[in-house]
Amino acid sequence: MSTVAQDPTLEREVAEVCSRARIAARALAPRPQQAKDAALAAVARGLRAATSTLLAANEVDLEAARARGTTGAMLDRLALDASRVDAMARGVEEIVALADPVGNVLSEITRPNGLRVRRVRVPIGVIAMVYEARPNVTADASALCLKAGNAVVLRGGSEAARSNAAIAAIIQHALVETGLPPDAVQLLASTDRDAIRSLVVQTETVDLVIPRGGEALIRFVTEHARVPVVQHYKGVCHLFVDAGADIAMATSLAENGKLQRPGVCNSLECLLVDSSDSARLLPPIAKALADGGCELRGCPRTRELVPYAKPAAESDWGHEFLDRILAVRVVDGLEGALAHVARFGSGHTEAICTANELHAERWRREVDAACVTVNASTRFHDGGEFGLGAEIGIATSRLHWRGAMGLESLTTMKWLVDGSGQIRA
Repeated sequence: MSTVAQDPTLEREVAEVCSRARIAARALAPRPQQAKDAALAAVARGLRAATSTLLAANEVDLEAARARGTTGAMLDRLALDASRVDAMARGVEEIVALADPVGNVLSEITRPNGLRVRRVRVPIGVIAMVYEARPNVTADASALCLKAGNAVVLRGGSEAARSNAAIAAIIQHALVETGLPPDAVQLLASTDRDAIRSLVVQTETVDLVIPRGGEALIRFVTEHARVPVVQHYKGVCHLFVDAGADIAMATSLAENGKLQRPGVCNSLECLLVDSSDSARLLPPIAKALADGGCELRGCPRTRELVPYAKPAAESDWGHEFLDRILAVRVVDGLEGALAHVARFGSGHTEAICTANELHAERWRREVDAACVTVNASTRFHDGGEFGLGAEIGIATSRLHWRGAMGLESLTTMKWLVDGSGQIRA
């Protein structure tokens, strides 16, 4: 734990924000679904109505990012346009359409002594959301937390400060308009790292911290937190192309996984090909990727078949490029692929392209990751694609959640015991 001296004024400000969030959480938790849905519908309307304001704020963020030399992939994460604003609004509306998990009965029994014992879903309380770059996270995280009955304290990155502030203002206006506590969604004004240090030690008022961003941010939060953390660690996603795989399918999976949106966490970072069929499989897949503007970094066996691939360094295995760069390795069958993924995977998403059902079943059973796909792109590991509505992120830790986080992941449970005067002997 760091012993760096904190700014006492900033510490007080963060503590006050979290205290207000705790009060708001208590007021929000018992509100019915209709009240929460009305607020979210107002958020969606507000986002669309303020499109020009949001784009103006975002352009200031983009100009500052370009001046800092920000890369294309990171600019893509940061950028808003009219269609992305509309997508944010639609994401909120999709959450409105989802069933409210709060109050769901998970189990119910009647004991021999007549006690009725139930487990029900309830809000977690106050969520601290620490994230970078993507302004849409402000809307997504707020909407999901509100629907699940939680207050949320947002700490976005400096690169999207103006965009985040504009979105948060729309959300708070919608809360006031519909009679929900405005302190249920608060954005920390400070984007300094000290604000994170102060936020993640608020054990009296914050129940859970969810960091979403680069590896450095996740490590920073985890190392300084006293509040429980659900990690959204890096996405080092692999595709293993098995011997006998269909070339057209394998090529499509590789292109979609790597080239559709290289800067997202469920994009493909490493291609593994079975050595027994690599002469047939690898050259056409590599050509399609290269034609799409992807830089290939291959092992020696890869470069024998794809001479234009650059030599892969040891550091390329297990690396999250977030760019049009792909590590490529020829491995000795399914065993080699499983061993590589076990060593270099980040526990995010791992895919196999195979016509062998026995190999597919072993992949499902033996790969240790939040999501395992068979003959499907890694890009499908997404809350929206899984029917969860907008996601708060993809958790790579094991407790209390793993994988795409939607409404259910933002609840906990409590026991309800109803009796008629029973006492314990």
